[in-house]
Amino acid sequence: MYEWNFAILWDYRWVFLQGAGVTISFTAAIVVGGLVIGLVAAMCLLSRFAILRAISLGFIELFRCTPILVQLIWCYYALPMLAGIELTPVTASLLALSCYGGAFYAEIIRGGIISIDPGQKDAAAALGMTPALAMRRIILPQALRRMSPALMNQSILQFKNTSLVSVLAVPDLVYQGQMAAHDSFRPLEMYTAVAVAYFAILFPLTLFVRSRERKFGDNR
Repeated sequence: MYEWNFAILWDYRWVFLQGAGVTISFTAAIVVGGLVIGLVAAMCLLSRFAILRAISLGFIELFRCTPILVQLIWCYYALPMLAGIELTPVTASLLALSCYGGAFYAEIIRGGIISIDPGQKDAAAALGMTPALAMRRIILPQALRRMSPALMNQSILQFKNTSLVSVLAVPDLVYQGQMAAHDSFRPLEMYTAVAVAYFAILFPLTLFVRSRERKFGDNR
């Protein structure tokens, strides 16, 4: 019977802390990047120009309909050969995960915008506001409240997606757990610690998202 020895985790505490720091920093970067990409893609989807709608739709469906692991590997190995540029594992991972998240953020943002009563846009035009000004001051602030639970849920998924960057040797939490497991020959303890670390970070976030969803439901 396997004898568990969780005491050994203390010897690797700094390894796990470093990995957790990389994972959290990585998540913040891809969430911000994904939101920027998603906002641009959503605006293009709602554009009156067919070419912009077509490009945005193609981008969204490409990243939504292909596995993120394939996108990571493709960005790291294939994109440099096609574009003639050199990408580090971190850069390739940031690019792939930001675009992947951006495709989902775009649909969330688009749905939030079109959920606002069109009459408000007409009222803004009657007051002399340009479409861009009306979007920034009237439509987006209201849509953001409706989108926030879905955006936060997608951000939680982005946090979990960072575990895949270990395949490119990015020193995130999973990669550091793998190194500790190989070094200590105690894989069960190490991977259990990784799972507990993810749960400890994500569970409070899920409770926060649920509270926001309830608050939004009450306000509505």
